[in-house]
Amino acid sequence: MEITINELKTLDNYVLYDTRSEIEIMHGELPGAIVASEQEVLDIAPKDKKVVVCCARGQKSIETAEKLRSIGVEAYSLKGGYLSWLMSEIENQDNKDFCKQVERSLQKKFRKSIFSKFTKAIKKYELLKKGDKVAVCISGGKDSMLMAKLFQQLQKFSDFEFSVKFLVMDPGYNAENRKVIEQNAKRLNVPIEIFESNIFESVYNIEKSPCYLCARMRRGYLYNFAKSLGCNKIALGHHYDDVIETILMGMLYGAQVQTMMPKLHSTNFKGMELIRPLYLVREDDIKAWRDYNDLHFIQCACKFTDTCSSCNNEENQSKRIEVKNLIAEMKKTNPLVEKHIFKSVENVNLNTVIAYKKDGIKHSFLDNYDSRK
Repeated sequence: MEITINELKTLDNYVLYDTRSEIEIMHGELPGAIVASEQEVLDIAPKDKKVVVCCARGQKSIETAEKLRSIGVEAYSLKGGYLSWLMSEIENQDNKDFCKQVERSLQKKFRKSIFSKFTKAIKKYELLKKGDKVAVCISGGKDSMLMAKLFQQLQKFSDFEFSVKFLVMDPGYNAENRKVIEQNAKRLNVPIEIFESNIFESVYNIEKSPCYLCARMRRGYLYNFAKSLGCNKIALGHHYDDVIETILMGMLYGAQVQTMMPKLHSTNFKGMELIRPLYLVREDDIKAWRDYNDLHFIQCACKFTDTCSSCNNEENQSKRIEVKNLIAEMKKTNPLVEKHIFKSVENVNLNTVIAYKKDGIKHSFLDNYDSRK
């Protein structure tokens, strides 16, 4: 049995359970909800209260509610899941002077932790040059929306001219997901340009690494559309924590030392470049900006998230969570551990490396070992 957001507001004596994954909850919490897995809900749900179960989009929670009812619990599935709550929150918020408040927060409260680090990355890694035309790629999440606002602020204060296009690629979003992106862009005064593709449908039946293929295809579409608009760069919203987690994941799961670069030349689209302006910005600061301004974003716009075995694959999700937890645990005894991980790929000493690859060619320390006698 399903219950709507409006009906939930009139319900009394109930317990609300949020059964979304840890990664999903990190991108947006459901106020007043108890975080628990489906099995935990089945084990701990009280029989003397009404129980409301929420998942990402209201599909998995229906089954959980039915199981609870079969054991005598008055249970309901939140219709539309977290996404329906998110849409309700956005629609009910007052837009008056909201955008100015958000922009003011970037220049005041978050100037040091976000805006200054954004401009530092641009200068340090030479991400922008005079005359650049940048396609700011917006997925709908907190990182890319923040990046869009930062580019708008930078244009006001930059000592050289550059232009931006705010692109949203719709690879087959649910109507609700697309509406959330459009409403957030409107509230934040970001003039997005949406173009469509059918990527989700193309990769849905791919059994091996569909998410990886989806990401590769999306990037190709973004490059192609951006280039058609006269852009020479695309900007993605990866941040500092993405960088250090990528370093550790490469070592622990990929048996290689590599990092996420601040900029890359495209190999398939001549003259195009990918840049990551949030390279030095911490995720906790992005979350603080989001929460301070009472902003709500989608975590994954894939319309198959509730049913796609790849998106919800516990092993895939747990790898990044495991690395996040590992870093957090090490930080307890070494507060500088994150900085050291980041700096480690800037301080590679080739004289102490057994082997390395450059331009696809593997080199060994034995290549010139005898010549060093």
